[in-house]
Amino acid sequence: MSCARDTDKTEPNEREKPVTSENSGRDQDGATDTFVAHRNLLFTVAYEMLGSAADAEDVLQETWLRWADVDLAVVRDRRAYLVRITTRQSLNRLRTLGRRKESYVGSWLPEPLLTTPDVAEDVELADSVSMAMMLVLETLTPTERAVFVLREVFDLGYDEIADAVEKSPAAVRQIAHRARAHVAARRPRGVVSATESQKALAAFQRAVETGDLQGLLDILSPDVVLLGDGGGIKQAVLRPITGADKVARLMLGGLAKHTVALSMEPAQVNGYPALVVHLDGELDTVVAVRFDEGRISGLYAVRNPDKLSHMHRETALRR
Repeated sequence: MSCARDTDKTEPNEREKPVTSENSGRDQDGATDTFVAHRNLLFTVAYEMLGSAADAEDVLQETWLRWADVDLAVVRDRRAYLVRITTRQSLNRLRTLGRRKESYVGSWLPEPLLTTPDVAEDVELADSVSMAMMLVLETLTPTERAVFVLREVFDLGYDEIADAVEKSPAAVRQIAHRARAHVAARRPRGVVSATESQKALAAFQRAVETGDLQGLLDILSPDVVLLGDGGGIKQAVLRPITGADKVARLMLGGLAKHTVALSMEPAQVNGYPALVVHLDGELDTVVAVRFDEGRISGLYAVRNPDKLSHMHRETALRR
């Protein structure tokens, strides 16, 4: 994986120079074409930093407004420049998002994305946007998260990252080392292939649909954790539920109470197999999973309707 680019060497005041009569004749079509060409990459950067597709879209709007005012004649690497703007806007947005999370009802989970098939084919990209990894990234500080994402996912050079987060290259190296160790200690243990994931998820679905308690216990890790996100709008567990027996009985008991038609369908969510639940034909819940050593160790049930808008169409992600 090698996506690094030469660092833009222009001075800060030149990089952010607004449109004037001297630079108003710049290539506006070129600015638009460049932004469109890198849009999926920029969305991916913002989403991995924020865990919210809605906020990532807002960041892209802000990025475009700033990009449209740039004199392209002084920009040596347009991609690097756009990534820098997106990163800075995402860091600003993280402060607002942090305040919202403090008052959030119940557990906060990342916004699930119905991803295009090619995301699953890029193993490193799929791992970086998986629900399990996104939750690990939530445990980093904003700057650590930005540095980790830009370095480990997009393979940017330390000088480029330093420009984006407004730190020295030496400081960025230290932050990257710290963030890498933090993530390594918390990420899923062992690599699970797509085939294994699909088989495990199919076994989970069968057990849930048939009410097979033992079958469910067989596929769940003994220390499995269930998190639910209803956002105070839909009913969901307000605190993490831990342990295979508790999780299995809660899930089967909850499903047994439904008097309307319920269906579960597999889908590619954040690059990994997941289940989409419909009640009376309406999208109700997205259940993403974390696998550790062949068993399901994490269940993430997103019910907040405000977070399900990107489940009605596929989202393209890029590195």
